[in-house]
Amino acid sequence: MHRKLRILMAKPGLDGHDRGAKVIARTFRDAGMEVIYTGLHQSPEQIVTAALQEDVDVVALSILSGAHMSICRKVINGLAQSDAGDVVVIVGGTILDQDVPALQQMGVARVFVPGTPLEAGIDFLREKFGPERVD
Repeated sequence: MHRKLRILMAKPGLDGHDRGAKVIARTFRDAGMEVIYTGLHQSPEQIVTAALQEDVDVVALSILSGAHMSICRKVINGLAQSDAGDVVVIVGGTILDQDVPALQQMGVARVFVPGTPLEAGIDFLREKFGPERVD
């Protein structure tokens, strides 16, 4: 039997709007995944530490501040330096279409731009990890 997918939902930086992150966390939970929500104002270092402590499969970042390039780079580098480079990083929020290729090139597995249906995240994780880990 496979362990259910464990996701760390993180809200990095100074952005204080977390309603969307909570909706996504609930959507993942209702689909059968284990979700750990870090709360607001997390630094990349705090996110990496929490991901390691919680032994997660996925770090889901919700970023509305426009700092997605530097935050994602720091989280991905921090995971790699901690021998956790296999943790999948996904990001959603206010992200310009022109930034998506650069984020993917740095190692972000999927970028969810405004207007993406909620089911898209679940579908991606099912495809990436298999339905037995998600449902």
